[in-house]
Amino acid sequence: MKPVVSIIMGSTSDLPVMEKAAQFLNEMEIPFEMNALSAHRTPEDVEIFAKGAKDRGVKVIIAAAGMAAHLCGVIASMTTLPVIGVPINSTLDGMDALLAIVQMPPGIPVATVGINGALNAAILSAQMLAVADESIQQRLHNYKEDLKKKIVKANEELAKVTYKYKTN
Repeated sequence: MKPVVSIIMGSTSDLPVMEKAAQFLNEMEIPFEMNALSAHRTPEDVEIFAKGAKDRGVKVIIAAAGMAAHLCGVIASMTTLPVIGVPINSTLDGMDALLAIVQMPPGIPVATVGINGALNAAILSAQMLAVADESIQQRLHNYKEDLKKKIVKANEELAKVTYKYKTN
């Protein structure tokens, strides 16, 4: 089995956030890999990864980084694959990472999700893959139907909650 999504994080301290992406991809039966690479500490390894990902069958890269958050943009600068950036809340409530990832120069886009938004990054990667894969499209459809069911159930439970001035 070869990975079609690559989850890259600046260090393993990002793993508690990025596990949500791994869990979703696993649930969707999408082969993925997880690695730690640093734009600052292992730049040569980042270059080898980014330039070789497509040839290894990777179709989407999810890159997580905190603080200066250069990893996402550095990877995007070296590949034509879509890169989804996940800003990690490590300092300044994650705003430094969010701004670093979202403010890419023209020609080097990085799709950026919210701070610690690993789950949305994984969903977005699945949606990208689903464009050409009907089985992933169906699994995503089922996932979103389950989300609807959770809200219906929540409203049924809220209907049972009573307050003197609650009108529904």
